[in-house]
Amino acid sequence: MKKKSHSIFAVLALALVIAAAIVVFALIRKYTPSKEHEDLTTYYHLTNSDEVAIVLNNEVTSSKARVIDGHIYIDYDFVHDNLNSRFYWDNNENILLYATTQNLISAQAEQTSYMVTKSSADYGRKIVTINSDTAYIDLDFVKEYSDFKYKHVKDPHRIIITSQWGKYQTATAKKNASLRVRGGIKSPILKKVSSKEEVTVIEQGDNWDKVMTDDGIIGYMQKRMLSSVKEKTRKSDFTPDTFAHIKKDYNICMAWHQVTNQSANNAVSSVLANTRGINVLSPTWFYLNDNNGNIANLASLNYVNYCHNQGIEVWALVSNLENKNVDTTEVLTHTSKRQNLVNQIVSMAIQYNLDGINVDFESMNGEKVGDAFIEFIRELSIKCKNNGVVLSVDNYVPMSHTSFYNRKEQANFADYVVIMGYDEHYAGSPEAGSVASLSWVTQGVSDTLKEVPADQVILGMPFYTRVWEIPSESSSDDTAAGAKIPSKIYGMKAANDFLATHGATKTWQDDCGQNYSEFTDNDTTYKVWLEDSASAECRLKLVEEKKLAGASFWKLGFETSDIWDTVTRYIH
Repeated sequence: MKKKSHSIFAVLALALVIAAAIVVFALIRKYTPSKEHEDLTTYYHLTNSDEVAIVLNNEVTSSKARVIDGHIYIDYDFVHDNLNSRFYWDNNENILLYATTQNLISAQAEQTSYMVTKSSADYGRKIVTINSDTAYIDLDFVKEYSDFKYKHVKDPHRIIITSQWGKYQTATAKKNASLRVRGGIKSPILKKVSSKEEVTVIEQGDNWDKVMTDDGIIGYMQKRMLSSVKEKTRKSDFTPDTFAHIKKDYNICMAWHQVTNQSANNAVSSVLANTRGINVLSPTWFYLNDNNGNIANLASLNYVNYCHNQGIEVWALVSNLENKNVDTTEVLTHTSKRQNLVNQIVSMAIQYNLDGINVDFESMNGEKVGDAFIEFIRELSIKCKNNGVVLSVDNYVPMSHTSFYNRKEQANFADYVVIMGYDEHYAGSPEAGSVASLSWVTQGVSDTLKEVPADQVILGMPFYTRVWEIPSESSSDDTAAGAKIPSKIYGMKAANDFLATHGATKTWQDDCGQNYSEFTDNDTTYKVWLEDSASAECRLKLVEEKKLAGASFWKLGFETSDIWDTVTRYIH
């Protein structure tokens, strides 16, 4: 029995020893830091030897640059979206463009030479190369015109780009330590950080801090291995382009004069005789007339001379609306066609001694043409400035779907940005409403001023009213679901005469800043938000209050004579 007892105790003791060993081994395994190293090629998601990882402002991006003949080339989309949106790539004609305040830089793909306006220069290597339909631009070429710094590190290739300036945090390793993929001692090691090596602190945690090393490796270090965080400041050494503008030392009082044929130019004297205070006239003379960028011309030198004799400048309007067979996107997205359009506009300005050009491009597909449109404005601006021609650009009231007009960039190149403060409700609107309620216009001005300096903003105002005709069978919500409400445009006098004929009364509405009238006749309800001198005064007060550059009016011939007394009280 004793032998059996001893055997049992021996087995139990051995089991206890083994269990203790297992526990000890588990504890050692749990608390012993991993020595596994993460492969940096995998970490940066590099698959080819010529690929270059991009670390932008303390973040590893999904984009990849390329090493070509020992130089870094970075894809156009990354450049445009992250480094400098002023670069424009024409993938139809394989040409890279960059506009400064005075010059247009252009480089054809696979070429070492490039143009600075009309002068040729040699870069010494390809500026742009194409691979699998992607345009790659030499990073040093991009840097010449852009506000960023970069560092290239090999094995594996990566570039560390900094484009954000100001305060940032750093810490120093107290002794040799491991930088790991994630917080935790079992996470793979990315790099051994040497004692006294400085790292950028991206995010502080309780026990682990997220940091980036000088060679662009981002991971986690134990907080106890780092010195106290210090604050430093990064400064840019880039000198940005300084944009000059042709601006008047007086408030702009502009009116659009609709000219649909040559003979209409002969009416300029009688049209102006009915106005007061106008210092700029914008006749609708030019429009895009084919898909090669050629324009139709209704201009008259006699018209210009007459205006100049009256002390009035002429800023001729160029539009894309008249010829419905023209594809605006086709013209603007092909450099040769777009520049043909630019050259024709400037040629007309010189030929007819114009003081300015007013661009009115509407109804465009922003997704397809947005970047090309703003490039058109840049290129036109350079040539207008070189010839002393004022450039103004008409814009919708800011909405999310019109953001592609890029008013902020327009303000860099164009001299004036015009808000078309009308057509809040328009032909085909699903509901009746004001052409330009005061609250809507006020919001439009406020949103525009977030992007454009006040002394470059001209507020466009309507001289017309819409009379809405709502059939009796329509619902109380103005019309049946999905239907469009019929409406007709009336000038100021015609709208008042219409109301007088029907014996309708008017009531002032403070929220709209307009007189309103509603009546029913022959089973049709009419709703009218009137444009008159009272509504115009509300908007002119806004011009004065916000210190805008001036006002413009669509269109001459729709106004009543008393409107000019109101205009001249506010526009000096």
